[in-house]
Amino acid sequence: MIEIGLGIIALYLLVGIFIAIPFVFAGAKKVDPGAVEGTWGFKLLIIPGAAALWPLILKRWMGKAHPTECSAHRRAARR
Repeated sequence: MIEIGLGIIALYLLVGIFIAIPFVFAGAKKVDPGAVEGTWGFKLLIIPGAAALWPLILKRWMGKAHPTECSAHRRAARR
């Protein structure tokens, strides 16, 4: 059971690395306009987070670029 669990975790992280690298160099600009001016240090720092959260990153990267906040203030303003 432990070997299967570690294999699943390794596969998850491997897929994450393969998604994180192109995301850092191309997709981060689409998701966050502030990342356009990101330095190499910034890009190196976000690789582990992008690899760990790759399902969310991929969904955001392929979806709309700028999510809108859904708070009580925004809902009241729409009415």
